[in-house]
Amino acid sequence: MGQFGVGQPLARLEDQRLLTGAGCYTDDITLPGMLYGVVLRAPHAHAEIVGIDTSGALATPGCVAVLTGQDADVRAIGSLPCLVSLTNRDGSTMAMPPRPVLADGVVRHVGDAVAFVVAETLEAARLASESVDVEYRDRPAVAEASAALAAGAPLVWADVPRNLCFDWQKGDPAKTDAALASAAHQVTVTLVNNRLISNAMEPRGAIGEWDGNRFTLTTSSQGSQTLRDSFGRMFGCGAEGIRVVTPDVGGGFGTKIFPYPEQALVLLAAKRFGRPVKWRGERIDSFLADAHGRDNVTTATAAVEPDGRITALKVETVANLGAYLSMYAPYIPTGGTSMLTGVYDIPVASVHVQGVFTHTVPIDAYRGAGRPEAAYVIERVLDAVADALSMAPADVRRRNFIRPEQMPYTTALGQTYDSGEFQRTLDDALMAADAAGFPVRRAAAAARGRLRGLGHASYIEVCGGGGPEWATVKVQPDGIVWIGAGSQTNGQGHHTAYAQILAEVLGIDPAIVTFHQGDTDILPKGSGTGGSRSIPVGGAAVRQGGQTILAKAKRLAAHYLEAAEVDIEVDGTSFAVTGTDRRLSLFEIAQRATDAPPAGEAPGLETSETYKPAASTYPNGTHVCEVEIDRDTGQVRIVGYWVVDDFGTVINPLMLAGQVHGGIAQGVGQALLEACVYDETGQILTGSFMDYCMPRADDLPQIAFSTHSVPCTTNPLGVKGAGEAGAIGAPPAVVNAVLDALKPFGVHSIDMPVTAEKVWRLLHTASGSGSAPRLAAE
Repeated sequence: MGQFGVGQPLARLEDQRLLTGAGCYTDDITLPGMLYGVVLRAPHAHAEIVGIDTSGALATPGCVAVLTGQDADVRAIGSLPCLVSLTNRDGSTMAMPPRPVLADGVVRHVGDAVAFVVAETLEAARLASESVDVEYRDRPAVAEASAALAAGAPLVWADVPRNLCFDWQKGDPAKTDAALASAAHQVTVTLVNNRLISNAMEPRGAIGEWDGNRFTLTTSSQGSQTLRDSFGRMFGCGAEGIRVVTPDVGGGFGTKIFPYPEQALVLLAAKRFGRPVKWRGERIDSFLADAHGRDNVTTATAAVEPDGRITALKVETVANLGAYLSMYAPYIPTGGTSMLTGVYDIPVASVHVQGVFTHTVPIDAYRGAGRPEAAYVIERVLDAVADALSMAPADVRRRNFIRPEQMPYTTALGQTYDSGEFQRTLDDALMAADAAGFPVRRAAAAARGRLRGLGHASYIEVCGGGGPEWATVKVQPDGIVWIGAGSQTNGQGHHTAYAQILAEVLGIDPAIVTFHQGDTDILPKGSGTGGSRSIPVGGAAVRQGGQTILAKAKRLAAHYLEAAEVDIEVDGTSFAVTGTDRRLSLFEIAQRATDAPPAGEAPGLETSETYKPAASTYPNGTHVCEVEIDRDTGQVRIVGYWVVDDFGTVINPLMLAGQVHGGIAQGVGQALLEACVYDETGQILTGSFMDYCMPRADDLPQIAFSTHSVPCTTNPLGVKGAGEAGAIGAPPAVVNAVLDALKPFGVHSIDMPVTAEKVWRLLHTASGSGSAPRLAAE
């Protein structure tokens, strides 16, 4: 570990530029002759478009055109892609209805795109959009997934009976049912995972250009290459017919991975009018058009022995998909189910998921993308088992943990964990939280008329696997080292992390590293950022590039210094012949390699590398939360929060803590504050920050974060992805703490978000309205 290499808390190299206002985001870009577009959105959840009168809009000064779903070139674009297709339990293929960029005669959710108004200025486009007269014929709508499955429910798609997109299962249902039937007890919980809106600091935006032969799309995204490929297919121009550029990005959280209608519309309009076209998302678009997250209802039943050991787990989930299939939507409620047994040695499990269309905004990946849902289920189940058997939650977990000596361990749902010391993170976290002293703190709170609860959750997630990632490393003679990455930072600090990884290999100062991303002409290959894979996969590609550079530099040094390669010793960036004063710096080698490369060597000192992970990584840890509740108001206040995480090798502890803190903030937001709510007609009731509550600084406690690192054995860095972990462990820890505080009142269940009103109502119901976990003796 060098002065600036892996493991050092190096301040982020990006921050000076961004914090001094020198960043460049999509909306900062203005091009000569630029037009502006505004999307007219549907006010109805389900309605037929009887007619669209654009004459008033076209009469507005500055209005250039109004595009609708009836335009031939709009229809020719085709459907936005969904890349995941599932096989149903009966062997049939899931439903895959189209997703047009503008409504095809029927609107299917509030916010559905109906028209695209193009004008000389943004103000003119907004004014003209108000003059588009759309006649609708209202139709019945359904917003809740279980209601959408009911007989006679309004259909989102006429050819999808019962609104059932897919009916999918995993595991061994027969063995699971047999284990449940023979168990001493069955413990069942029903849980709501509330719908969320990511609300990144920077709303989405897009600029389309057409030069007569080729498109350019500039857009806030999490992966330029993915968008290039998608729009290349949609427009029939192929990947070579479009360049995608992603400037600085102000947050993504999954939402900016996918192609959206507005990006296709600016490209189409740019080609039609021969001028650049910009669409700038407003905050309302985040609520009405960005992919939402979560929104499912799960019933889980555990087979439990008298000593608390869990022998089987059966899970049934109804997942709301929204009106259309977003890019990875079917994967979100199904892919994460492989983590449902968590960190526990549960020998048998089965999962059944029904994906349902409703008249709501489409659902897709949101920080964690199915793994937070799985962790919430199993960690609530563990506390329910403890409650039902009158055991301590920590004791139930200790009884069921997978032990280190069982590694590598293959779960009942098919994941193979390479490493982890799960009881150690629990014990360390409880010690950090002074769990032994909690009864004293609870008594002190009671003396002040307050309720106090302590909850914890031991999570694990899968990440850092999947497809390959690409990186280019170039040592320039001018003393600069150039890194190009196929990932796309949207706040994580890739510049710093990749520079530290390369510094560890080449002995350079990270400050001399320039970082490049987000331009498909410069970096044509890349998987983008998502699934906490940038460091495990992208970082491994950078490391591999550094090793290739180092090996080539030694060969070249031997050539230029007229020595055997085995006699070249490396000290930082200096390459010397052992026992002599003959030496060359890394940058001198780069200069000579550029000017006079030896025979058989490519000019310069650069390489492009591909790294494909052999397996996934499994970050894990324990969150402990302590809450205090005001009995008079129901207000929940987090008074303590402790985390012990196992992320394997830590690249930068300072940035890692920031990632964990941010994830916890989002997890606390889901647990206590956030919920996207629709009424029964499909109207969104939380369509602005007036109604949708985001976590603020005063909602969060001081977070005591530490690591217990067990290096990953499946990638060369030993790292385990960390970007989503905070959002995975926090919701069950917070809810378990709240229920611990409410247990004396007979409250055994509460749905997220745990608002003051919900708590107040439970406290003021004489018997407590929460029902205890069902305990059935067999």
